[in-house]
Amino acid sequence: MLPNKQPVTDKIQLWISSQLAGLTKRNPLMISRWVLRWTVVGTVCGLFAGLYWNVLELMIHALNRIEGPSLLIVMPTLGLFVGLVIHHLGNPGEIGVIVDNIHFRGGRLDARKNAPMILASLASISAGGSAGPEAPLVQVTGSFGTWVADRLQLKGEDLRSMSLAGMAAGFTALFGAPLGGAMFALEILHHKHVLEYYEALMPAIVSSCASYLVFTAITHLGIAPTWSFPQYGLNNIDDFALAIAYGVIGAVAGWIFMAIFRGCDRIFARIPGPIYVRTTIAGLVLGGLAVLFPLTRYFGHEELELVISNNFSAIFLLSLAFAKMAAIGFTVTGGWRGGFIIPLFFTGACIGKAIAISIPGLNPALAMICVMAGLNAAVTRTPVSTTLLVSKLTNISPLTPILFASLIGFFLAPKIPLIASQLKSPKEAIAE
Repeated sequence: MLPNKQPVTDKIQLWISSQLAGLTKRNPLMISRWVLRWTVVGTVCGLFAGLYWNVLELMIHALNRIEGPSLLIVMPTLGLFVGLVIHHLGNPGEIGVIVDNIHFRGGRLDARKNAPMILASLASISAGGSAGPEAPLVQVTGSFGTWVADRLQLKGEDLRSMSLAGMAAGFTALFGAPLGGAMFALEILHHKHVLEYYEALMPAIVSSCASYLVFTAITHLGIAPTWSFPQYGLNNIDDFALAIAYGVIGAVAGWIFMAIFRGCDRIFARIPGPIYVRTTIAGLVLGGLAVLFPLTRYFGHEELELVISNNFSAIFLLSLAFAKMAAIGFTVTGGWRGGFIIPLFFTGACIGKAIAISIPGLNPALAMICVMAGLNAAVTRTPVSTTLLVSKLTNISPLTPILFASLIGFFLAPKIPLIASQLKSPKEAIAE
């Protein structure tokens, strides 16, 4: 007679049933509640960015009809408004303050600064200041990430990652490049190490993708290239040598820009009185520059297309680039709110096209994109994300020449960065 094996069979069936029941309770996929949280942050940030952009477009279309000497009245008046907003509602700070908060406040961005930032930036950008909406978008979206982290009672790196996810969503909404926007949010924080908070990379990417989809659906921007650059194909190894040379030129332009910027800062530091005095004076200077060089007005989103499509002389383009550098410096140091990334791209494109015009046989697209990349990488210390952003914004697919130019701009930049908070501490500045 065979032994009774029924108890063993029952045990096996019971074990299999328990495992199957456990699988139904556990999520067998990589997706988790963290992914859902990052997606929610990106979605809300994309909604805000879309609303902000639409309001900004309406204001720009209303104010860009004002031209000529009338700007000498309109721009100082709006500068006075910007200063009064900051004086009464508080100083929202700039990208340097955001970087400081990520480093020293555990990644906590203050939502109380959002109201003055939104009002001041809308007035500054729509009036024609040479600064773009990246700084206000990043401040508001990053602070929303902090707010979500507080609601979820997150601490430490989890809180910082949520704030960075919000910042990345803000960058991506403007640039229309989820990977480039995510990388830029992390790279802009550092001077030498390029990427330190690597644990925030996936939150930043997921949030950026959600923000990109929502912002694109609202504004219909970001699907096609921002600017219609001439076509370029990498067919010659000599193009790498040219890319390196253009990167050197971009780095030199970065040195010049930073000298102009710091000179403007010293000028405004000597002006006594409340901030609305400085913002009004800045408006008068910017109005004068706009009268002499109309293309220096605004942050370059539409103006760069005119540089690409028109046959300007090399001397005019170089003069325009120099005037644009001065306009950026007076805008930011004069208390007007906004960022200088797209204005730097505009400046680099002017210099690159001037070089291509001066030396027959050079490809203008390669010259423009490489000088754009070298200049921005030298000033912002973001070689990887600059490469991704320039490629997306211009629809130039060969990344390697852009990367070469970005790296040259990064390594030939001054040791002391323009955004001082990238150093993390005064000791780093001394060590440099």
